[in-house]
Amino acid sequence: MQSSDRQAEASGRGPRVLVVGGGIAGLGAAQRLCCHPAFPHLRVLEATARAGGRIRSERSFGGVVEVGAHWIHGPSQGNPVFQLAAKYGLLGEKALSEENQLIETGGHVGLPSVSYASSGGSVSPELVAEMARLFYSLIDQTREFLHAAETPAPSVGEYLKKEIRQHMASWTEEEETKRLKLAILNNLFNVECCVSGTHSMDLVALAPFGEYTVLPGLDCTFPGGYQGLTDRIMASLPKDVMVFNKPVKTIHWDGCFEEASAPGETFPVLVECEDGGCFPAHHVVVTVPLGFLKERLDTFFEPPLPTEKAEAIRKIGFGTNNKIFLEFEESFWQPDCQHIQVVWRDTSALEDAAPKLQDAWFKKLVGFWVLPSFGRASQVLCGFIAGLESEFMETLSDEDVLLSLTQLQVLFAGEATHRTFYSTTHGALLSGWREADRLIALWDSQAQRPEPGSELGSAPPVPGSRGGWPHPFL
Repeated sequence: MQSSDRQAEASGRGPRVLVVGGGIAGLGAAQRLCCHPAFPHLRVLEATARAGGRIRSERSFGGVVEVGAHWIHGPSQGNPVFQLAAKYGLLGEKALSEENQLIETGGHVGLPSVSYASSGGSVSPELVAEMARLFYSLIDQTREFLHAAETPAPSVGEYLKKEIRQHMASWTEEEETKRLKLAILNNLFNVECCVSGTHSMDLVALAPFGEYTVLPGLDCTFPGGYQGLTDRIMASLPKDVMVFNKPVKTIHWDGCFEEASAPGETFPVLVECEDGGCFPAHHVVVTVPLGFLKERLDTFFEPPLPTEKAEAIRKIGFGTNNKIFLEFEESFWQPDCQHIQVVWRDTSALEDAAPKLQDAWFKKLVGFWVLPSFGRASQVLCGFIAGLESEFMETLSDEDVLLSLTQLQVLFAGEATHRTFYSTTHGALLSGWREADRLIALWDSQAQRPEPGSELGSAPPVPGSRGGWPHPFL
């Protein structure tokens, strides 16, 4: 928000500037202004007791855990976050290598190290790769409508589903494999919801989707924590710039305010804080989250913002992303595993109807990333979930979340548990094999099962059999 600073220039003391919010946007603005001689009077008003906003690293589980921002997306010379992190010595050798900076990912999440289906076994890596190629090729196509006079569908989600239906016409596999393909695609939709920060890709407009610019470089993390970046930026500021625990109540602008310590001088902006403190200024840079602006729009600015500004704030959409951290005494995954994909067989990329959130919120989980061990004794997985399911999870206690993610403690077998061979001895036998296979998958995810037909070998999959997640977190 800008206003006339002719009085400030005339006084020869330079304009007063206030930055509202001490996240990386506010810290970046403050650092840039502090480096310029024209802005000696600067304050950053932060509502909490810490800087960094949604960049927050904690020492937990014997190592570093990113509660907020996780990766540098597109770590290359065109990325200012990468440049600052490199300047401050916060990145590892691999992330800094020219080879890593030149990798073109297209902005897509890499293939998982391993994929598990809710039927109890692993999913063919070739099938996962095939569906990923299809999905990401369609995502690339959605970016081609940026300057088109009209689009073939209103939203990204509707376009993707329309194209998938056309591709399905050429699928020649059995129905069970087709359903599995749609379940894999549903997982990829959920991943894209996390990437785009939305509940559903049906809410993301197709026409402007291509505005997002993808930078080269394979996404990387901060070995010592993302917060090291904001800590270094804050340390570069003069010590009196940051003002903590100063939540702002109202920004009065387009006015004429005075201050006792500056007789004869007037300021067009007055920032009023919740504790009654007031800060007059010539300019204010507002960096608070969009959700806060939406919630406080009617009272945060006085006078109200111009109609076009207010409407822009009201219309811009955003979603909810959350993380789940699970700690294990021992890993059930292989040492080189980085990403575990979760595929729910009873879901489909083409079905919009969803069960009640309390019954199936966890099916929006896209999978789990293995956190670096840093020599810790325990092993930690980080799961990602977005959308309404993510918001519902916030209403649950840690105990309820853990209960939903550790269902595989009591298993049931018997003819009554088989969907198609109930009341038969072969149904009972198959159900026993099914649950045994689930436990085998739990304790040895990479084990090679005996070939069908060998003595006491595991039975081939039976359509309609009931299964569940093979690991203790789902």
